[in-house]
Amino acid sequence: MGVTRRTVLQAATVAGVAGSVGLGRTAFAAAATAASAPGDVVGKVTVGYQGWFACAGDGAPINGWWHWARNWGQTPSVSNSAIVAWPDSRDYPTTYRTAFGNLGNGQPAALFSSYDQSTVDVHFRWMKQYGIDTAALQRFNPTGGEGPTRDAMASKVRSAAESQGVKFYVMYDVSDWSAMQTEIKADWTNKMRQHAGSSAYARQNGKPVVCVWGFGFNDGQRPFTADACLDVVNWFKQQGCYVIGGVPTWWRTGDRDSRPGFSAVYHAFDMLSPWMVGRIGNVSDADNFYNVATVPDLAECAAWGIDYQPCVLPGGVGDRQRAHGDFMWRQFYNMGRAGVASVYISMFDEYNEGNQIAKTAESQVWVPTGSGLLALDEDGTACSSDYYLRLTGDGGRLLKGLIAVTAVRPTPPVVGGGDTVPPAAPGGLRVAGVGDSSVVLVWGASADNVGVAGYRIRRFVGGTATPVGSAAANVTTFMVMGLTASTSYVFDVQAVDAVGNVSAPSGQVTATTSAGGSSAVDVALGRPASASGYMQSYVPGNAVDGNANTYWESANGAFPQWLQVDLGSVIGVRRVVVALPPAAVWAARSQTVSVQGSADGVSFGLLLGSAVYTFDPLSGNTATLALPAGAAARHLRLVFTANSGWPAGQVSEFRVFGSA
Repeated sequence: MGVTRRTVLQAATVAGVAGSVGLGRTAFAAAATAASAPGDVVGKVTVGYQGWFACAGDGAPINGWWHWARNWGQTPSVSNSAIVAWPDSRDYPTTYRTAFGNLGNGQPAALFSSYDQSTVDVHFRWMKQYGIDTAALQRFNPTGGEGPTRDAMASKVRSAAESQGVKFYVMYDVSDWSAMQTEIKADWTNKMRQHAGSSAYARQNGKPVVCVWGFGFNDGQRPFTADACLDVVNWFKQQGCYVIGGVPTWWRTGDRDSRPGFSAVYHAFDMLSPWMVGRIGNVSDADNFYNVATVPDLAECAAWGIDYQPCVLPGGVGDRQRAHGDFMWRQFYNMGRAGVASVYISMFDEYNEGNQIAKTAESQVWVPTGSGLLALDEDGTACSSDYYLRLTGDGGRLLKGLIAVTAVRPTPPVVGGGDTVPPAAPGGLRVAGVGDSSVVLVWGASADNVGVAGYRIRRFVGGTATPVGSAAANVTTFMVMGLTASTSYVFDVQAVDAVGNVSAPSGQVTATTSAGGSSAVDVALGRPASASGYMQSYVPGNAVDGNANTYWESANGAFPQWLQVDLGSVIGVRRVVVALPPAAVWAARSQTVSVQGSADGVSFGLLLGSAVYTFDPLSGNTATLALPAGAAARHLRLVFTANSGWPAGQVSEFRVFGSA
């Protein structure tokens, strides 16, 4: 696991923030200047992009809950969490269930995976939407176990940047990289250089941009000599690159967090980006650093013909630093009045330290119950989940001269004011079916002045309502699972809007489960099927046509691939049987498969983790996937990440068996 930057840098903060002096400059400084003309980093807003979150079952080579959990091999929970802020997951097409308690609105606590291309596409779509110009993909030591996943992330970022019209570049973090001096050169030559050919790869002064973060820091994680660091900087420049240095806060004075004797290294970079996380935590700190760092740093860079890219940060959510955006805006204001042309936002998706600008839970309605995590409204001011993306966009407009340099934050925490009107109560709740351990409920859609975000399903025990599940805004049916046979239950439903307003409850219904047994009917037979792709005539429908001799085959050599079936409504699923054609010409093989489920066909959660299944014509060429108790879905998806017999996912029959 990569060590976060903040943990080793905070000790150097105190010496730098003492002794604030007068602000000195007018609030309307001259136009921003830089050594270089505007390009893809000069005169632009760049965000640091970690892209380092993975989930069990997402197909990532790292095969675990990378950076979500302290123990990646176990599902994230209150006792196994590596994050201090909870993401708003509503925009992600695919999410993965955790062991946290349900959100405050009753919905399951699910997380995204950076390894899903759809996730990276969402992130870069946000960047484009909110006026972020460039993303710096963080690349830690790629020679260890994380390497294959990081390699894949570079390709996914490239694809998203190209499709969304955002620039990107590689930003090496040299922390804990003992053989850095030789391996960083090999990595660029053999792997990362290829991405510089992308139309979306950032270029400055006509050169591909590369950043190296960590040279000169006075700590044990980066013990490199000045000569070794200078060799790397000059090597990248010899390769024709424009080289940015992510350097210590006190690079100019060569003390505190900076090793002495590194001046030649710092002045060899084309652009300098001094680190700031852990250095400032309130408006007063930001004003002090304007005087003791920003203004003299900018002058030093101008004297040496070096471009300057200081950090702007939103503040830690868990540290209660944000002051509903006033802290971050003060930094933008200070950069604007100093005449800074370029900034680096630290960070875009850093939920581990809590200084992310990406969409974040706006209130406890969107945070797992009992987690202890704070939301964006932690100081009592309601903030939309995209607030810090919007604020970053306005900060970029200030630096580009599109709005006035002003100390008054122009970005409202909530667009259009706060919504205090709850949705109408759902109507027409009824029991649509019962099984030995399940009840299917159906209700009429609710209405809201802004829009319904979802539904909360409740069961009554001794007169007390307990949430048992949730449904998306466009889904008005739900299967309650895990019930006892031949038992009477009482249910109702509430609607919830985007800011957490909850409706009055629907009318109650009573349902009695059946006596027992399980279904032997294949509920997927003849149902609509779809897939990530297919070859020639091997279409998804072949897997649900009842003919074991026809089959679906995914695109070749492009794992992960998926096949899914629409069961028509949310039902309980006990087991899945995956078959291949029984003919002997189909040699024995194994496929690595996980199972995901969704109520709406948009947001998927993990039902069964990835495992290897053997298919042998001598024993029927089938594999049975037993799902855990309580598994339910309308849209059931098989995700394939490997096949020992052919470089694609293959299924002749996708059979699904539910509860009675």
